[in-house]
Amino acid sequence: MNHKILFTLCLSFLICFGVQAQKFGYVNSSQLLVDMPEVKQADAQLETYQKQLISKGESMVKTFEANYQAYAAEANTGNLSKVQMQTKEGALTTEQQNIAKYEQEVQMKLIQKREELYKPILAKVQTAIDAIGAEENYTMIFDTSTGALLHANSTKDLLSKIKGKLGI
Repeated sequence: MNHKILFTLCLSFLICFGVQAQKFGYVNSSQLLVDMPEVKQADAQLETYQKQLISKGESMVKTFEANYQAYAAEANTGNLSKVQMQTKEGALTTEQQNIAKYEQEVQMKLIQKREELYKPILAKVQTAIDAIGAEENYTMIFDTSTGALLHANSTKDLLSKIKGKLGI
């Protein structure tokens, strides 16, 4: 019986000691990014780029509207044959499809531009988090805005042990 109590006390001591040796931290990365001047500059560049893209799209829509009104006016006069009407309708449909395609391109271009602008900023933030983690011996640093793990002590990575257990 004494062995069980002694074993339990030793195990409890080791668990408590092990937990105390680990150091955890957290940061709200969303708030951090909002406070960075680089993010404000990137957002301003992104907004300017977006306005340029939207301006071209608006021009395409105005051209389409003008072409549609011209077609409608001609069609109402009855001066167009069925073949001419079908040809003009086909051209309008193509123009409309091009506008829709451009809208999708705009979304993709904005995503790519945002990634391009934010990549060095996010790398800078990650470098700072890793430096704090290493300097102050944090085992893990969590992001409270997303619940993600931002930094982990590589000696605590169990991937190779788990792979070994699985025979991988």
